[in-house]
Amino acid sequence: MPGENLTRVEAQQRRAIVDTHSYEVTLDLTRGAEVFGSRTVVRFAATEGASTFIDLIAREVREITLNGRSIDPAAAFADSRIALDGLAAENELVVDADCLYTNTGEGLHRFVDPVDGEVYLYTQFEVPDSRRMFAVFEQPDLKATFQFTVTAPEQWKVVSNSPTPEPERHGDGTATWTFEPTPRISSYITALIAGPYEATFSELTSSSGRVIPLGVYGRRSLWQYLDADYIFEKTRQGFAYFEDKFDYPYPFAKYDQLFVPEFNAGAMENAGAVTFTETYVFRSKVTDAVKERRVVTILHELAHMWFGDLVTMKWWNDLWLNESFAEWASTIATAEATEWTEAWTTFNAMEKTWAYRQDQLPSTHPVVAEIRDLEDVQVNFDGITYAKGGSVLKQLAAWVGIEQFFAGVAAYFKKHEWSNTELSDLLAELEATSGRELSSWSKKWLETAGVNTLSPEIKTDVDDEITRFAIVQTAPADYPTIRPHRLGVGFYDLQGDALVRTHRVELDVDGDLTEVPELKGRKRPDLVLLNDDDLAYAKIRLDERSLRTAIDHLARISDPLARSLVWGAAWDQTRDAEASASDYIDLVLRNIGSETESTTVRTTLAQLQLAANSYVAPEKRTEARVKVADGLWELAQAAEAGSDSQLQFVTAFASAAATPAQWETVRKLRAGETTLQGLEIDTDLSWQLLVSLAAGGVVTAADIDEALAADNTAKGGEFAAQAKAALPGAEAKKAAWSSLIDKDDLPNTIVRSATLGFTHPATVGDLTAFVEPYFAMLLPVWESRTYKIAEYLITGLYPAPLANVELRDATRAWLEANADAAPALRRLVLENLAGVERALSVQDRDAQ
Repeated sequence: MPGENLTRVEAQQRRAIVDTHSYEVTLDLTRGAEVFGSRTVVRFAATEGASTFIDLIAREVREITLNGRSIDPAAAFADSRIALDGLAAENELVVDADCLYTNTGEGLHRFVDPVDGEVYLYTQFEVPDSRRMFAVFEQPDLKATFQFTVTAPEQWKVVSNSPTPEPERHGDGTATWTFEPTPRISSYITALIAGPYEATFSELTSSSGRVIPLGVYGRRSLWQYLDADYIFEKTRQGFAYFEDKFDYPYPFAKYDQLFVPEFNAGAMENAGAVTFTETYVFRSKVTDAVKERRVVTILHELAHMWFGDLVTMKWWNDLWLNESFAEWASTIATAEATEWTEAWTTFNAMEKTWAYRQDQLPSTHPVVAEIRDLEDVQVNFDGITYAKGGSVLKQLAAWVGIEQFFAGVAAYFKKHEWSNTELSDLLAELEATSGRELSSWSKKWLETAGVNTLSPEIKTDVDDEITRFAIVQTAPADYPTIRPHRLGVGFYDLQGDALVRTHRVELDVDGDLTEVPELKGRKRPDLVLLNDDDLAYAKIRLDERSLRTAIDHLARISDPLARSLVWGAAWDQTRDAEASASDYIDLVLRNIGSETESTTVRTTLAQLQLAANSYVAPEKRTEARVKVADGLWELAQAAEAGSDSQLQFVTAFASAAATPAQWETVRKLRAGETTLQGLEIDTDLSWQLLVSLAAGGVVTAADIDEALAADNTAKGGEFAAQAKAALPGAEAKKAAWSSLIDKDDLPNTIVRSATLGFTHPATVGDLTAFVEPYFAMLLPVWESRTYKIAEYLITGLYPAPLANVELRDATRAWLEANADAAPALRRLVLENLAGVERALSVQDRDAQ
């Protein structure tokens, strides 16, 4: 990606010269399928006589005028930058350019609906892609007002950060929308969404007394599936919760939520115009895990209106200030303001699992990361920035007190509204409201990497009464920080059919060893659970007696959060090669059938398949995969009719199928020859079963084409790409590889789906032939594709299911031979390597 980077030093130097006032951006969206017209007028102050540059990625720049002086584009425009010399104290810059639509989900994305041929546009600018639509000083601390004027087909709806005005119709089928300027915001949260979207509207009254217009938008061909009333309900609940807790009214003029096609992320916090993935438009039955995730995402983006949009980080090293806070705030709001009251269980099962995994990779980093340039931040939207940061904030809120925490946040918003901040600005307000000194806490928790492990040390007398109870804290050798933790210790005993909590203490743990004298004299329980209620961010270990209890009675733990913690502890011990993968498989198959929390089921089933496909000893792998698939089918048959678990077990069984007999069961299920009471083979489930059959070699490319003809939609296209890439055999795999590597015309979601199919575990034998081509393509792909497409290919095509020494050695050899490759590229490859090295370690343990 040459010529598109920006370093932190360059941004600091530019900020020292430039202070932006306003942008006027005029866009012409009527010029065909490839380009659109972009004319930008920027007004800014500067150090007189200085030189700087403005960012733009464009096919052609036609005009550059600085303070009335014409500048030759051929001389000034290169490598995504326009050089600006001889600046005045106050400046007006005009840039007229032809910019390109994208199909990568970066910049101004253009999508043609296969159902009706309609064109839909949306923008995605985080991190550095507003420069793909207009000339801009692309860094978060150069805030300005943005005024957009857009000419487009008159039948379209056009949405931006400010309320949509009445268009001026030109009588030729086009119209122009002239938006009011935004407040002072960063460029990456500006937005444009345009096309024949359907919409419905509502409103609410803010705590300020202002009436806030609400809108929900979606594509015409999906509109029948969009449950806007429910989305409005969650939005109102979020508004009431955040305005109360933040003690600051919603800061923008309106709040639109737009579900857009081919979106890379879950959602994006554009000020007043949030975009969401269409995964959250449910045309088929989805699990409760997905339904709950949608609510958390809605509230995550709403929290960003304050934390991120109203107050924004100065530079991307404080990206966590945006994402960690939104992650924490959306979870507590979901738990306390909506019907999803077990949201903290979901957080433990999903977010913290992600965080613990990320924090044990060689690429782990402090929550406050060192971001040297834009490529660094692109790879930092990870489990540390989101999930570890959110976990740490949960612990901080418990430590300083939740009321004091919210009071500090409220003071932070009032003090820094419409400006840019650093970590120290937030800590100062929290120190003032809590009376706690936080700099040492910050150094240990936010400025160092790694996850600690907490283990109980228990001694008892002949009557099984505890004579000593202590908590041992360890840290990995590479990241040896011992940290303070606020946590609970729960005692659980078998009572009838349930394993229930009979005692709990809460304490501060610090140092290598923390004695807990208040537990002396109590009878040793059946299960000791460290970090009860999940206040702390740490891996926990179960003592031998507790582990036996968990294995035998996990399903009988009545509290879902406690169950999630035990599930997590069992998985951690497996990943760390302290327990065998085969035993983990037995634990899951024996207990998952009675698990009530959808996200816990979802996370555990994914771990179950990873254990079977990569973690069991190679000589046991075939047997393990068969056992897992058979076990999942038995669970599906035994599940309550029409239940969430039934759907999850069926889809997991299809994904895990590994024998002709199992694929025949999948075929019969899809054909309706085998039925399960309450299970409808709807459109998406039918596709998921077809992907399984494709990986098993049971269907052909023609069968997939036939299914696509019956469901010629965006989602159908994604499933078809996944299914074709999953077909076994050298010829099918080469065709899939060529479509991704030898050509670069596929849209982002098709690329992502095809990589999922290509590495399907059922076709692992075909992947050996692609080890050498994989490493040969890395540098060319990194240099020629946009970041998001490169990421999909580099992570998605890595033949991880091989999980063998040969893949490990080839990966190490590439890293050794390419020590000077871009750090962000090397990080992606290092993370791939870490997965294989861990798998080999766990395989060795399983073979014992």
